[in-house]
Amino acid sequence: MSENTLGAFMEEELLSQPDVWQRAVDQARSEQLLPADGQRIAVFGCGTSWFMAQSYAAARESAGKGVTDAFAASEAFLNNNSADRQYDAVVAITRSGTTTEVLEILAALKGIVPTVAIIGDTTSPIIELADTVIGLQYADERSVVQTRFATTALVYLLASLGVDLRQAIDDAREAVSAPVSQELLDAEQFTFLGTGWTVGLAHEAGLKMREAVQGWTESYPAMEYRHGPISIAAPGRVTWLFGAQPEGLDQDMAATGALYLHTDKHPLAELARVHKVTLERARVRGLNPDLPRNLTRSVILDASA
Repeated sequence: MSENTLGAFMEEELLSQPDVWQRAVDQARSEQLLPADGQRIAVFGCGTSWFMAQSYAAARESAGKGVTDAFAASEAFLNNNSADRQYDAVVAITRSGTTTEVLEILAALKGIVPTVAIIGDTTSPIIELADTVIGLQYADERSVVQTRFATTALVYLLASLGVDLRQAIDDAREAVSAPVSQELLDAEQFTFLGTGWTVGLAHEAGLKMREAVQGWTESYPAMEYRHGPISIAAPGRVTWLFGAQPEGLDQDMAATGALYLHTDKHPLAELARVHKVTLERARVRGLNPDLPRNLTRSVILDASA
């Protein structure tokens, strides 16, 4: 397989993000399927979907729309405890609609707490379990490494909060097509940082690089970075910040010799740029992000095990 064909699905999917995001914005404006403002909700997912849940939860609370807790499906305080925690509704994010932990939670909540599922595959078993389904089938993917479904789900969620995403879409058109510098291709290590709703983006960026490139990648809330993790910053390594910069961080980074990236581009567009960097780093290493080592599109556990 040639370098240019490695990650062919991922490339197609990441390049389509600006157009797909616009479609999600339009869909969110035309629907009223998410829990109402003021309701106390939980939102959960696995892997990438968990990080999108974190971003949505932070954005919803910051917008004053109501208490919003984010959980990894495997560690969620849900199931039969949801009524005790007084959630008015629970939202699941899942590309495949087949992940075991997600289906188990929705089955346990059936008839107890209203549920909403944001999914890519509208033929999956989840449509029989969730009370409300938000279908983003146009954002579904063939690559195992997620790009556009995750970002499109978050765009839908942010648009539902009234967030203006025009800059994100415009900036992303440039981000997904811009060339990747040799410095980023050769970098030994990446750390991604975020603040508020962009902490989830930082975690997602780190996961993408680990999945596709098998590289040493970390992620943190930006204000936590100087509480220890900055010790790994050094020449030949990269620290990449999404969103607002904590005061003095740029000066502290200059002293480390690491490449520090922080732009005025929209954080979602910066995540799309990370997708592009990840793809090209995988290719120069002879790796195929469409079929990464040890990973599958959905984690389906054997109940008999």
